[in-house]
Amino acid sequence: MKLSKFILFIVCFLSLILSGAASQDLHEIQSIVAKADEMLTYLDTDFTALYRIETQTPGGGISITRATVSRRDRTNQFLVLILEPVSDKGKGYLKIGDNLWLYDPVGKTFMFSNATERFQNTSIRNSDFDRSNYSVNYKPIKAEKVILGKYNCTLVELQAIKSNVTFPKVKLWIDETFLIRKVEDYSLSGQLLRTTAVPSYQKIGNRWVPASIIILDHLKSKNVQGKVEYEKTTITITQPSLEKLPDYVYSKEYLEKINK
Repeated sequence: MKLSKFILFIVCFLSLILSGAASQDLHEIQSIVAKADEMLTYLDTDFTALYRIETQTPGGGISITRATVSRRDRTNQFLVLILEPVSDKGKGYLKIGDNLWLYDPVGKTFMFSNATERFQNTSIRNSDFDRSNYSVNYKPIKAEKVILGKYNCTLVELQAIKSNVTFPKVKLWIDETFLIRKVEDYSLSGQLLRTTAVPSYQKIGNRWVPASIIILDHLKSKNVQGKVEYEKTTITITQPSLEKLPDYVYSKEYLEKINK
């Protein structure tokens, strides 16, 4: 009887140790994700850049959209103003807090949009223009050290803790400098929906901004000559700036004014 109690004590003791170690590991993983968010978040200023968005449909044609993107992370705001194609010139996406509007310059109307919706029928979702917030919207499930091309990365599996996120499950490849190099987005059932790669970054002062982003949309595929091809969207980011912008830039009045 005494032996049984001793064995039970040892089992419980080991369980507590292992549980504590696991909790510590998850805490460390959460810190890595938070650092990755911090690398791509600009709380002390605004972010502005020119985006060239090229979308190639499987076995089909290519469409190009050009837009200016402005972001104010500390107040959760962004403005996307479309420059090309000519047919969409002047359209704007304005996000203030939890509200997102699409402005139509032809009808001069604002329509409510959703962060999960596709941007201009591309593989980009409206939420992609927002600040990086994985450490707030998700919790880590597990992580491992992996090699991605020339990068030593931490591969982190995340599960959403908020209901308003675009994808309920995510995998992140975070390199040793805490830059995100690859993202896989999954459905709740575990189906791979989208793969995003960030081949290159550019530096402004002591801050980092993606230079190019490639997105493969696994929901839009086609068998072309015996090979599965996915819709591919390539984003090229140029003329990045971290200069502060006037407050009125993030307003409906500004969208109306620049379209007059």
